[in-house]
Amino acid sequence: MDLAYLQKLPDSEFIERRQRVFEQMQDNSALIVFTETEKRRNSDNEYLFRPDSYFWYLTGFAEPKSVLLLIKAAEKNESIIFLREKNPEMETWHGRRLGTIAAPQQLNIDEAYNIDDIDAIFAKKLRDLTACYYAKGLQEWGDKIVSKTFSIDWDNVIDWQPMLSEMRLFKSKNEIALMQQAGQISALGHIRAMKQTRPNRYEMEIEGELQYEFSRFGARFPAYNHIVAGGHNGCILHYTENDQVLKDGDLLLIDSGAEFAMYAGDISRTFPVNGKFSPAQREIYQIVLDSMKAAIELLVPNSSIKIANEKVCRIMVEGLVRLGVLKGDVEQLLADKAYRQFYMHGLGHWLGLDVHDVGNYGTERDRPLEPGMVLTVEPGLYISPDADVPEQYKGIGVRIEDNLLITEYGNKNLTTAVPKEMDEIEAIMAQSA
Repeated sequence: MDLAYLQKLPDSEFIERRQRVFEQMQDNSALIVFTETEKRRNSDNEYLFRPDSYFWYLTGFAEPKSVLLLIKAAEKNESIIFLREKNPEMETWHGRRLGTIAAPQQLNIDEAYNIDDIDAIFAKKLRDLTACYYAKGLQEWGDKIVSKTFSIDWDNVIDWQPMLSEMRLFKSKNEIALMQQAGQISALGHIRAMKQTRPNRYEMEIEGELQYEFSRFGARFPAYNHIVAGGHNGCILHYTENDQVLKDGDLLLIDSGAEFAMYAGDISRTFPVNGKFSPAQREIYQIVLDSMKAAIELLVPNSSIKIANEKVCRIMVEGLVRLGVLKGDVEQLLADKAYRQFYMHGLGHWLGLDVHDVGNYGTERDRPLEPGMVLTVEPGLYISPDADVPEQYKGIGVRIEDNLLITEYGNKNLTTAVPKEMDEIEAIMAQSA
């Protein structure tokens, strides 16, 4: 695949976003967004840096210790960025910096200042304003600067998170294009994992296969820590140790997504380590697959996650009763939420710059879906080895997950390239063997 497509969103997208923010701000007000700082991993080493998603959303700028200040005043609107100044010695050791001279033109910002001067510039710029938009608690270093620079009554500060989260919830055409790439790269990783899995390999080896495929197609980072869970480990929802040997006869549950141009993919697939589903594994898997297909049909405009999840829970309970995993009346089991011991998470979540992206779900995930939203659909069943169920089902964990774009006409599956039908999975694994 040609990597020439690798690029961030066009500059016009960030300009338009900031303009939309200005339109929602009160007159004579300021909005302040801090990015992340570098985080220590050990000794004098830091984790590889990733900017704060809100900050990136408005700037497209990926250097640490930076701040965006938007000022809406009667005479004009101002966009100002604070960033690290050029420093040849530091850049020799740690990499290039944009600097204050180049920043205004490159970032389409009105003014740029050295981050070391932020106290004085803040005091001057914010002195006569009557309202401040700031999200306390997101960036500790930002809280300290804002508190120190001027006497602020936190009760009167306006939290910008609801405003920016609502904007981020609806994806533009450019964002959708990047998310399609993230989904496609994620799918290629999962297909490679299926082809490379066999008994006696380690979970971490398959993690490496996923990351290799992501990197091949321009996604250097995963969108979150890879989950590569063999056998009973598949019953741990956020298992990330990935250090066990894969055993013949077990299932392998993988939850992994590529981050492409800052946007997340998020796919889960479950398949047999030896390439053939056992009868019991097929029975549990089919319940999850039927649940997923029903959910996808319901995740359309004016429906909701809640409506789809209610259908999923019914299919699961009926299936588990049929297998003898649950016992009793279906309606009573649903009323008692008896399925929660086997299906304990939600059906899905928003997806975007963050894998668990921002945006209001409604009181019970009942917000009507609208075109432009992107979400995951990920039903799962996790039967603990200690569960009081028929022996053949103990220790089986199954999750299947895809990424859906809500469209005017229904939805579009962004991750359909990786198969989820059992026969198709077995065929891929048989070819590689």
